Amino acid sequence: MPFAYYDRLSARARAIYRQSDAVTALRVPGIETLRPQVDALRAGLERDDRGDVERSASRLANGLAELLGVPPVSLKVLAVRPSSSWGELHGLYTREASRTPRIELWMRTARHARVVAFRTFLRTLLHEVGHHLDYEHLGLADSLHTEGFFRRESSLFKQLVPDAGPARRPGRAGPAGAQDSEESPRPGRK
Repeated sequence: MPFAYYDRLSARARAIYRQSDAVTALRVPGIETLRPQVDALRAGLERDDRGDVERSASRLANGLAELLGVPPVSLKVLAVRPSSSWGELHGLYTREASRTPRIELWMRTARHARVVAFRTFLRTLLHEVGHHLDYEHLGLADSLHTEGFFRRESSLFKQLVPDAGPARRPGRAGPAGAQDSEESPRPGRK
């Protein structure tokens, strides 16, 4: 069943939505070679080291791109998440003609400026990489938030962190006082 915003899409966008929704997993051959970057990312967050987090996140994003045979992205990790009445911005994927696609991630919550929990940060990174893969790997004309999109994000997470237990409930403190807001808000369902 499509998300509620599906009804507001043009016929072209609905076709893209259905294409996206049909792909529920991305299998990445050799993904286990990226697990040291996952560990380095976790360690950087625990140490509150923005530079290490940025280097690990960039190596992880571009490692996935390389394994899937798509162009790299530029990646920047910034401090406190921007926020407004709509909530907090966790990550942003930007694609402009004749420029390398860019991912921006924020490693601190807006309200308390606490370091984001590892799972949350990694899922946000994979979410933004997912937009890149929609265009470059799947050849979609747009990258929409569909059930298939979120399942692809989860499939990447499970391949990178195969021993991950169930997610903590939102709002519980994680390691080193990290705030765990587990998943970005998703469009409502019909």
